[in-house]
Amino acid sequence: MPILFEKRQIVTPGELLAEGEYTAGENSYLEGNKIYASRIGLVNWDHKRVNVVALKGLYNPKIGDIVVGTVKEIGFSGWSIDIRSPYVANLRAADVLSRSFKPQNDELSQVLGIGDLIVAKISSYDRAHDPQLTVGEPGLGKVTRGQLMMVTPTKIPRMIGRKGSMVSTIKQETGCQIILGLNGIIIVTGKNPENEQLAMKAIQRIEDEAHTSGLTDRITQMLREEKAKREVSKNEEEK
Repeated sequence: MPILFEKRQIVTPGELLAEGEYTAGENSYLEGNKIYASRIGLVNWDHKRVNVVALKGLYNPKIGDIVVGTVKEIGFSGWSIDIRSPYVANLRAADVLSRSFKPQNDELSQVLGIGDLIVAKISSYDRAHDPQLTVGEPGLGKVTRGQLMMVTPTKIPRMIGRKGSMVSTIKQETGCQIILGLNGIIIVTGKNPENEQLAMKAIQRIEDEAHTSGLTDRITQMLREEKAKREVSKNEEEK
């Protein structure tokens, strides 16, 4: 009996992956002549060895998602971007330069270097090809300032809130700009470090309490109390 799943298909613990002359690799186990998944992840195999790439804490790409990534490598015609996924995303030089790429004239490291952060949209992706990114829309491109946070990607919708209510509350109460990458990377940019720290404190609390109800009200109360304490402290210092 052959492999039962296509490469890069999501599987859950206990699912039968293959039967016959196969060996269990990472995050899979053998019972008799059958191989099962031991963790949720993406199935893959190399010759007769069956592996599962664990998804916990990692991001599963979707077309149209806004993500925050880090330049991992500079290639001949573009960049490889780490998006906290089992797959490395690609960003073409022509997309960044908004014109045809000329290797003899363009030095890509002068545009984006190793370690640079970008905000990008996933323009294409399927199981046969790694994600392709674009920065050709307003609000996308290189990140030049701000505080960086990493959270569990599945908690991002809770941080956005219903119709954007949660993130709007944090922005309004702290005056910070907040970019929520659906891959769990967040950029907080404020007028001063104190405002940034307050926004980050709220984001951390949302991650910790994402499973609870009434969270928006509690976050609003916390932010206002923290601002009131700060104002009292400031007034006492001025006396």
